[in-house]
Amino acid sequence: MAERDVVFMRRALALARRAEGRTSPNPMVGAVVVKDGRVVGEGFHERAGLPHAEVAALSEAGEEARGAEMYVTLEPCCHWGRTPPCTDAILKAGVRRVVVACRDPNPQVAGKGLSILAEAGVEVEVGVLSREARWLNRGFISRMERGRPWVVAKVAASLDGRIALPDGRSKWITGEEARWEVHRLRAGSDVLVTGIGTVLADDPAFTVRVPGGEGRDPGVVVLDTRGRLPVGARVVREGTVVMVGPGVDAGWRGEVERRGVRVVEVGIRDGKVDVQAVSRWLGEEGVNVAMVEAGAGVTGAFLEAGMVDELVVFVAPRVLGEGRGWVEGRVVEGLGEREWEVREVRRVGEDVMVRCVRRGWV
Repeated sequence: MAERDVVFMRRALALARRAEGRTSPNPMVGAVVVKDGRVVGEGFHERAGLPHAEVAALSEAGEEARGAEMYVTLEPCCHWGRTPPCTDAILKAGVRRVVVACRDPNPQVAGKGLSILAEAGVEVEVGVLSREARWLNRGFISRMERGRPWVVAKVAASLDGRIALPDGRSKWITGEEARWEVHRLRAGSDVLVTGIGTVLADDPAFTVRVPGGEGRDPGVVVLDTRGRLPVGARVVREGTVVMVGPGVDAGWRGEVERRGVRVVEVGIRDGKVDVQAVSRWLGEEGVNVAMVEAGAGVTGAFLEAGMVDELVVFVAPRVLGEGRGWVEGRVVEGLGEREWEVREVRRVGEDVMVRCVRRGWV
């Protein structure tokens, strides 16, 4: 792997990250066009329906793209969707070499784009910073390969693992800096999944309030088995989804639907909404990344079902003693092999953020 290839691919990855939380159901992609060692064009895919990264970079490069190299974070598409195939644009522009970070797991592409370029005489190289590229698009890859989104569970807890006092009070266990970090996590998610208990207790808005986060409010999915969501709750707005069990009150359903809420009936497991069914439904809806912001019951249900891929735990330097823990249910059977690996530990204000990823996936 040549050092210059790494440098230009890092730039392409940085471009792709600019659209974090905005591209679903598409992946995040960045592209850089290089001629004689200098960047002559670059671009990234902003959201579904807009030009792909390769086309944006070629447009900026213009005639200088002929005989140039292109660095792109994901295999160029070769099929018609909302936009034409990127392979056609690359060949028409006369690019001589294409360096790709990782293959596209979409069955409509899956190596076909690379083959088309190679058969047309373009020099193709794959695998430069592939691990970084797969991490960037872990949500898209999860949905393509497993039929469900990448699920992140966010937790804010004390040193002794408590998320609230015995009477339910939880504001605020962590400090302001940690709460800003949560907003950044929200901005990178397509939907937030919560439980009716959290809505009834806290009436959260689940919006994004960070610089540059304008327009990045994720969708909200409320797990509400019996249909108890108050029509005056702050999450009752256009685009919110409520996942319910069978037989909810028709009058209640009509009230929330008139306010733009979508009510979806799913299966029940152990008397509650089946989180595996929820995950499959989210995948079918084109959701790449879902973040669980909920109480111990919902968080525990996702963990117990093996549906959590990433844990982000904010630990505050407090000891609450008696109080509510952050997870319920039988998550593990024993203390054998560890399921999680620590990916990141850093201080956030007065708190510590620990990010763990389930072993063996990315």
